[in-house]
Amino acid sequence: MEVYIPSFRYEESELERGYTVFKIEVLMSGRKHFVEKRYSEFHALHKKLKKFIRTPEIPSKHVRNWVPKVLEQRRQGLELYLQTVILENEELPKIFLDFLNVRHVPTLPKAESCGSFDETESEESSKLSHQPVLLFLRDPYVLPKANGNQTCHLLTALY
Repeated sequence: MEVYIPSFRYEESELERGYTVFKIEVLMSGRKHFVEKRYSEFHALHKKLKKFIRTPEIPSKHVRNWVPKVLEQRRQGLELYLQTVILENEELPKIFLDFLNVRHVPTLPKAESCGSFDETESEESSKLSHQPVLLFLRDPYVLPKANGNQTCHLLTALY
C-alpha cells in the first residue's frame, strides 16, 4: 500500500471558521482512490492509534499562519506520518484502514512482499499446488448449429 497527499484546499463554511482539507491518494493492488480529511480527523486518528501501536510524530495541532508555505509543511508532515505508520507496522490497525477507506489488505508478510526473488523462490515453489485446468474445445459464446441429436462437449477438465 502506498499513500500520498498530493494537495490540499481551503474550505469556507458559513457555520464555522474556514478549514483545510487534505486530499489523500491511496494506491493498493493496482487500484487508486482518494479520501479527503481535515487535520482534526488526522489528530483523532493519531490519538486512537497511540493506544495500539507506536506512532510517529504528527505535525503540530496549532498553526498560527494560514499561509500556503505553512500549510505545505503540514501537508508534507501528514504525508510522512501516514507513510511511516505503513512502513513501521507489519499489520495495520483497522482504524487506520477505515481512515483510508480501505476494505481489504492482502495478508502477505513483509518479508515475502519486499524480499528479492532469490530469497523467496524456494518458499514460493513449496507453496505451489496443481490446480485443474479447464479447456474450451469450442468458443462457449458461439452456439453450434442445431442438428437434431448433435451434442457438444464444451468443457474438458485436465488434471
